Amino acid sequence: MNTESHIQPGPSATLRLLPEIGVVDLADPGLAGTVDTQLEAFASRMREGLLAASVEIGLGVMSDLIEAEVTTVAGPKGRHDPDRAAYRHGSEAGKVTLGGRRVPVRRPRVRTVADTDGVEREVALESYDTFASVDLLADHMVASMLAGLSGRRYVQALEPVGDTITAAGSGTSQSSVSRRFITATKAHLAEFRARPLDDQRWLIVYVDGFDFAGHTMIGALGVTAAGVKVPLGVVEGSTENAAVVRHLITDLRDRGLDACDGTLFILDGGKALRKAVTDVYGDLAVIARCRVHKERNIMDHLPEAQRPWVRRKLHAAWANPNAGEAEAALKALARQLDNVNPDAGASLREGLVETLTVTRLGVTGTLLKTVMSTNPVESMIEIVRANARNVKRWKDGDMRLRWAATGMLAAENQFRRVKGYRQLPALATALQHAVNPDTPSTLAVTA
Repeated sequence: MNTESHIQPGPSATLRLLPEIGVVDLADPGLAGTVDTQLEAFASRMREGLLAASVEIGLGVMSDLIEAEVTTVAGPKGRHDPDRAAYRHGSEAGKVTLGGRRVPVRRPRVRTVADTDGVEREVALESYDTFASVDLLADHMVASMLAGLSGRRYVQALEPVGDTITAAGSGTSQSSVSRRFITATKAHLAEFRARPLDDQRWLIVYVDGFDFAGHTMIGALGVTAAGVKVPLGVVEGSTENAAVVRHLITDLRDRGLDACDGTLFILDGGKALRKAVTDVYGDLAVIARCRVHKERNIMDHLPEAQRPWVRRKLHAAWANPNAGEAEAALKALARQLDNVNPDAGASLREGLVETLTVTRLGVTGTLLKTVMSTNPVESMIEIVRANARNVKRWKDGDMRLRWAATGMLAAENQFRRVKGYRQLPALATALQHAVNPDTPSTLAVTA
C-alpha cells in the first residue's frame, strides 16, 4: 500500500490520502471541523514563531493521514463490519522524525482478524512507517556534519519547533548524533563500494592519490559518454602500493566498468598505479599522464631562476597538435635539462610519451583542458577535505574511508558536466580506434 500526501493551495485545494480513498475536497463540510481546529491551533502557536506553528499543524495532518490509512484497513471507527479483514487494537507509544529530532507520538495499532488457526497478525501502517523512518533523521545529521556542525552543537542548530515538541524530542545528544552518523556513513561507504558500473559507457577514468587526515588515499572519478562525472571508488593506501592500487582497479572492473571500446585512464604518475591499470585492463586502457603532476615534478629539480623558460618550452610542446613534433620538442628539452640538472631531464623522459596521449587522440580546444590533468578528481578531493575540515580526532578503522566516501557522494550532487562534453563523441571514436585500429578514427577533436 502506498501512502501519498499532497496539498495544493487555492480554492480547489485537495488532500490526496490513499489510492483506495481517492481525492478528498478540503471544501467538504465533513472536513470543515478538522480544518477549523488546525487553524485554531496554528493561531495559538504563532507566538512561538511561524515554523513552530506550522509544525503543530504538520503533526495534526500527519495524524489525519495515519488515521485515514487505519480507516482504509480496518473500516470506519464505531461501525461494525462482519466482513472486515482487520480491526483497531488501541495504540502504543511511538516516535516520528521531525526537524532533525525524534518526537514521541501515539501510534495506532491494527490487527488482522484471526485466521482459521486462530492467529492474529499486526498490520504495518505505511504512513506511520514513513514518518517514523530513522533514515530521515540520519540524512539530516549527515548533511549537518558535512556542513561542519559538530555533534556537540547539533541540537543548537536545529530548527525551532516549539517548546513542547523541543522538550519531548530525543535523538539529539552528542552520543546519539555520533552513533547515527557512524551508522549512516557506514551504509554510504558500503553503498558506494557496491554501486554497479555496468550501466554506462565510461570514456574517462581519473585516478589520483591524495592526503586525507594524515593518511594517503587513492580516489577514482569516472566520466560517462554524456560528460557526467561520477565518483567510482576510494581505498586507503599509496599509489606506490601495488596491492592496494590493484585492489581499487580490480574492484572497478568487477563492478562492471567495461573498457572494451577503450577508456582513457588519466593517472597521477604512480608506477604501481600504471601497472595495476595495464594488468587489469591490458591494451584496452589508454594511459595518459597528468601534465600538471609532470610539470611539478620537473620544477622540483630546478632552481627558481631556471623554471620560467623550462615551463614555457613544456607548455609550447604540449600545445602543439602534432604529436610527433611535440615529442621531438620534449626530447630536445630533456637534453637541455641534462646540462642544468640531470634529474630534471630524467624526470621529463619518464612518462614523456604518455603526456602526449591526448595529443595523439586528437583532443584540442575545451576538452583538452579537461583531460590534460587530474584536476577534476582533485576538485572532488577538495570537497571531501572541506566536508571533514572540523573533525579533530581521527580514530583507527574505517573512519577516514567513511568520511571520504560520504564526501564523494556529497560532491557528486555538486558536479556539472565536464568542460568540452560536446566533443566526447569524437573522443569515443578516437579511443575505439586506439584499441582497435580497424575502427575509423575521428581525430582533431575541435572546440
